[in-house]
Amino acid sequence: MTQIWLRRAYDEVGDADGQRILVDRIWPRGVSKEDLELDDWMKEIAPSDDLRDWFDHDPNKWDGFKTKYAKELDANKEDVDALRKRVDAGRVTLIFAAKDEEHNNAVALKAYLEAD
Repeated sequence: MTQIWLRRAYDEVGDADGQRILVDRIWPRGVSKEDLELDDWMKEIAPSDDLRDWFDHDPNKWDGFKTKYAKELDANKEDVDALRKRVDAGRVTLIFAAKDEEHNNAVALKAYLEAD
């Protein structure tokens, strides 16, 4: 069973977070590197700029976003496999900046990783 957690970049760091990995292409506004306490920033696994612009955090586009993002992830085997290895090694917390905690790339990425 995978141990993938999600946490906003603006939330407090949790003692049980495990490896904290930022999965956004852009650094969260107003947050210092020290405050975020990351183990890694995997911007290559984030949605492409074109997909991000198309989605524009519109919940009405959520299903389309998940499908398009999954195709991008399918084409990014190297980075997906690297993240899977980290998940297999123990708890991983995917860090994201989006205000919408239900419709964002970290939620879609977690579902993608857990589907296999």
